[in-house]
Amino acid sequence: MLLRDPVHDLVTFESEEERIVPALLETSEMQRLRRIKQLGVTHLVFPGAEHSRFTHAVGAAHVMTRLIRRLRALHDELPFWQRLASDRARDALAAALLHDVGHGPYSHLFEEAIAGAPHHESWSLRIVREPGTEVHQKLVSIDPGLPERVASLISGGADPSPYPLPYLAHAVSGTFDVDRCDYLLRDAHMTGVRYGLFDLDWLLRSLRFEPQTDGKPPRFAIDGMKGLPAIEGFVLARRFMFEQVYLHKATRAAEVLIKAIFARAAMNVRDGARLDPIPRALSLAANGDEVPLGAYLELDDVAIGAAFAAWEHARDPVLADLCRRLRRRRIGKTVELTGENAVRERADDLLAQARELCAEAGLDADAHVALDVAEDVQSFGDAETPGSEPPLDVVLADGRARPLGAVSVLLSRLDNVPIRRIRLVVPPEIRAAMVARVGGGPDKAGVP
Repeated sequence: MLLRDPVHDLVTFESEEERIVPALLETSEMQRLRRIKQLGVTHLVFPGAEHSRFTHAVGAAHVMTRLIRRLRALHDELPFWQRLASDRARDALAAALLHDVGHGPYSHLFEEAIAGAPHHESWSLRIVREPGTEVHQKLVSIDPGLPERVASLISGGADPSPYPLPYLAHAVSGTFDVDRCDYLLRDAHMTGVRYGLFDLDWLLRSLRFEPQTDGKPPRFAIDGMKGLPAIEGFVLARRFMFEQVYLHKATRAAEVLIKAIFARAAMNVRDGARLDPIPRALSLAANGDEVPLGAYLELDDVAIGAAFAAWEHARDPVLADLCRRLRRRRIGKTVELTGENAVRERADDLLAQARELCAEAGLDADAHVALDVAEDVQSFGDAETPGSEPPLDVVLADGRARPLGAVSVLLSRLDNVPIRRIRLVVPPEIRAAMVARVGGGPDKAGVP
């Protein structure tokens, strides 16, 4: 298979072990990812962000092919039973491709909006394991043990039992993995920002294994000080993308609106109101019933978008209004809370005031007002924490392995330092009044 990719340019899957990628791409579960946007509603803020989970999956598999080549260049450092044989490489390629196969519509929104909805990784594991899926059938046709090995890699090596090569599990799901390597570059390219760029070529070239001691499994490290700028760039790229793209205020406001639509639709279902159409999975979840895998796989952005369009004419005026606002991009406005306004008691008081203003404007406060707390934190590993991923160390010229934070002044300052944004999301009708209560002038940054 030969492909052109806007991020990686020429992408090929041609060797014997790589043929598993085009075989899996033919399955219906992978084709479904074409209908799910990688960044959910971020295209409402960054118009170019129309790329799909499918393109990201192909990109992650491509990065894995490059990582495999690098690992094989390092094989002499490992005992033969820890080297990357062809069957293990095939496992890794399948896991890299399938790591997001269970994603729901609108990125992470479905699992956040529906109470008790499993995480997308749980759905991915079910798709890999359940005999009725095309993915499972394709994997079994190649090797009956392949589904369980792929599932173990997707879960970072711990499910259902540790993968024989822990370093390979961390390459699929870890601090530095093929997933992040692709999505940072891809999301930066498609949104048109430059924050997510980093030197993938040099980073891969700088990877090595830590010197073997005490019979412990081999783990990734950075080769000397020459590789330090590459890993620092990778960490900074992720942090900047969260600050500028993933936690963008307008994106978060749109997500609040969609959550309100899901919640209102679920309330209608529980009250016996007729919503037509309504995806079977949403109807079951609204009533607290278990969602079968087949019903879940019917969900994608197209199906949900069609429901939202129909619900503009729902008998429930609140639901109809919410759907009209979303489809016309009349999303809520945000009021940033900082300093004393970000203290929980003060934030709760401002939320109550926003609800009062909303009611006075004749709007449903439950549907239109929210306190949005967006947070992300990066940790570079803690060797003392049971079950945590080992830290990524730097191997110095004298052969000593040192933690990243002990070598990089920059990363030592960022370790476990959260990015946190606390915002009130309110309808445009009351934003000016709410800004006056919070204090300070209106926020003129952002997208109209």
